[in-house]
Amino acid sequence: QVQLVESGGGLVQAGGSLRLSCAASGRAFSRYTMGWFRQAPGKEREFVTGICWTGNTYYADARKGRFTISRDNAKNTMYLQTNTLKPEDTAVYYCAAQRSELGSCSYVFRISEYGYWGQGTQVTVSS
Repeated sequence: QVQLVESGGGLVQAGGSLRLSCAASGRAFSRYTMGWFRQAPGKEREFVTGICWTGNTYYADARKGRFTISRDNAKNTMYLQTNTLKPEDTAVYYCAAQRSELGSCSYVFRISEYGYWGQGTQVTVSS
């Protein structure tokens, strides 16, 4: 079992930055592939970025260069640094862990591979 709690969301002006955190419970955090997803009003939840248990990182094309994912296994915490934010980045951001330990990194984009979710943190970017 993995429990996840996000923090760090808020209101920011366009061009600004936020650092989101995802604190995980459990001793096996380092063995899970983790991801950040987001959901805007009226839209489906979408993949933002993921970090495999190997440390490899993956990004949705539209977020490359502006968002950076990282993890600190000693602190059981994952981070999302968001820069040059745009109004279209406004959404609830969720962190998630895949269902199985040491899962395939090939499926980091696939929402169905994730079995553990946080409650979400709101990011609002004003123009």
